Amino acid sequence: MAQVLSEKFWILGGISAVLICAGLYLPHPSLTLVFLASGGTLVALALLVRLISSRQVAAEQALSETISGFIEHDNAPSVTTDMDGAIRTMNSSARAKLPAEHGDTLGRALRDMVANPAALLSRLQNRAEARGHASEDVVTRKGQMRIVVHRLGEEGFLWRLEEIAERDTGRGADALSLPMMTVGKSGAILFMNEALKRVLGGRLKRLDEVFLQAPSDRFSGPMVLHGKGGDLACHVVEIAGQIGRREIYLLPAEEAQDSVLNGASAAIMDQMPVALLRIRRDGMVSMANRQARELLAEEQMEGTAFSELVEGLGRSVLDWLAEVADGRGPIRSEVVRARKSVKDVFLQISLKRVTEDGEISLVAVLNDATELKTLEAQFVQSQKMQAIGQLAGGVAHDFNNLLTAISGHCDLLLLRHDQGDPDYGDLVQINQNANRAASLVGQLLAFSRKQNLQPEVLDMRDTLSDLGHLLNRLVGERLRLSLTHDPELAPIRADKRQLEQVIMNLVVNARDAMPDGGCITVETENRQLDTEMQRDRVTVPPGAYVVVSVRDEGSGIHPDKISKIFEPFWSTKGTKGTGLGLSTAYGIVKQTGGYIFVDSVLGEGSCFTLFFPAYDRPAEPPQVVPEQVLEQAALQGEGVILLVEDEAPVRAFASRALRMRGYTVLEAESAEEALVVLEDNALEIDVFVTDVIMPGMDGPSWVKKALEVRPGTKVVFVSGYAEDSFDSDQALIPNSVFLPKPFSLNELTATVHQQIH
Repeated sequence: MAQVLSEKFWILGGISAVLICAGLYLPHPSLTLVFLASGGTLVALALLVRLISSRQVAAEQALSETISGFIEHDNAPSVTTDMDGAIRTMNSSARAKLPAEHGDTLGRALRDMVANPAALLSRLQNRAEARGHASEDVVTRKGQMRIVVHRLGEEGFLWRLEEIAERDTGRGADALSLPMMTVGKSGAILFMNEALKRVLGGRLKRLDEVFLQAPSDRFSGPMVLHGKGGDLACHVVEIAGQIGRREIYLLPAEEAQDSVLNGASAAIMDQMPVALLRIRRDGMVSMANRQARELLAEEQMEGTAFSELVEGLGRSVLDWLAEVADGRGPIRSEVVRARKSVKDVFLQISLKRVTEDGEISLVAVLNDATELKTLEAQFVQSQKMQAIGQLAGGVAHDFNNLLTAISGHCDLLLLRHDQGDPDYGDLVQINQNANRAASLVGQLLAFSRKQNLQPEVLDMRDTLSDLGHLLNRLVGERLRLSLTHDPELAPIRADKRQLEQVIMNLVVNARDAMPDGGCITVETENRQLDTEMQRDRVTVPPGAYVVVSVRDEGSGIHPDKISKIFEPFWSTKGTKGTGLGLSTAYGIVKQTGGYIFVDSVLGEGSCFTLFFPAYDRPAEPPQVVPEQVLEQAALQGEGVILLVEDEAPVRAFASRALRMRGYTVLEAESAEEALVVLEDNALEIDVFVTDVIMPGMDGPSWVKKALEVRPGTKVVFVSGYAEDSFDSDQALIPNSVFLPKPFSLNELTATVHQQIH
């Protein structure tokens, strides 16, 4: 008896657990005992299963009602199906457009719209089961449709049938009087319009049932078609579609006898969704359909020489036509420019040699390649600017090494001459011109965005106010300078010295554009972009910006030159300009994280607009730069310095400068030699002074290796490149600072002094 009760209570516990999971738990154990007593365990389990099933049915019904309410007013036909494809619910659009009722399969409802719907739906359903959703574009009798399916838990699927806009013809395939069909990768015919069905006498399933020989290229002909009244001659034009599909259009040939293909060929050609030309052997156009006339911007082309319609081939158009007509050389498409179009229109043209009645002529298939050429031009421009930037950066690096040696040794000479010495003035001139050369190199680095910036939080109103006196001197007496500010202008984060250089360059350009006088206006304002702004191949993300505009009333810039004005060494001033002013401004603005645009109208003036991201964080304390601690440079120091520099003149100057201040200097001309020096464990090194870019192992790499055994050593990196070109490596090296080339004697010794102390 005890064993029986134990078994029943065990069953009771299991049933209670299941009831809890089903949300049907009975709170009083006595009720559960009644179930057991009134019919035994099997009856209770049967009742439990029925309760759970009713709960599931109610949940499914609630889900179905929710989805039905959600899709009811959707313009696209939407249906839900079970796992077997049976329709459960349909929205109003589906009820109006699909010949189906509740319980029918979706495949049966679509059989009059798409080819082989069962395979299509099965493919989509398998994808949806794996990924949760799937979609595919299909060709229908009336055009194109996108079928989208979403998985609904474990019970079924939600299907949406979206219409896709028709091609430029403006009508569906069935509306074309031109015979056409859609063919899959394997040659299966997926769709055939009514015009082709009338020619063939019904619908065929494979391409080899239509032609004696399959089309070999995009334009083939004449070809033999198996018509209902016998074999017919026709030309074939193919248009590549998605996922390997092709649209094939049939054009009448001269010898075609069937009434559907023969007759008003010009009207049929105008229906083609591809541009076609017929060109005689002498290069004269004998036929052009509507698409071709629109692309070439010429209403009447018959009797016009093809060479008068296109240009830019790089050779004679007549020679190209003659080569194809004679069958000489490989047949390939060419990209040309339409001569008579108001805007730039580029065409990709494929020629096909055809023979009819013993006469050789050419059929040209034209594709609009304007977008492709535009993208190509943008890519080429980007590559050119990148190449120029890399060249500028490399040249600047080498020049900085030379200037470091020149100005450094000049500093050593100045230490041995006082102002009364006859050579003192010459040395000062050398030093000043070396600094001017360094400034020019800085402009190259600015364009390549590799200049060393020292950003700080700035108020553009204060910056322009401080710069006002200098700007007025630059403008002169014949011109007026107007400064207008937003009273609540937000701060920005930028290098003040470099930002002043940008403003001065723009004002100088505005001055030079107005030799007869005028007004230069500099304005600042806050601007909030709620959505991204597309302009001049650039996307400006949404956010808060400080906008600075510099406007003049000068001669303006020709539209053909606007795309080149930011390139270095390109100037609108001829031999009078260096071509570095705007390229420098461009590089500084971009390196700061901003954007620069130009608007110009010939004869009315130009406006340069700068966008800088507004800075909403608290101002940072100003960084201590070597110029602010140069008084420490005269102090005598002590310590051991390992100097690693591959440029011998720079190494000689730096070594002498440090020894003059009392430091012990060990020299190495490469990273590998430096590591050999460090193998002597008896040496105590206080500071590594190393170049960043060297043959073999670079500076950060050998320093990381050296710090494994000398972890407390301080590091000074020097380079003719910008600090941010290796800041990710420097960030991993503790106790390291950066000193850009060219540096003076005082800057070098002050930096080393700071590291040691």
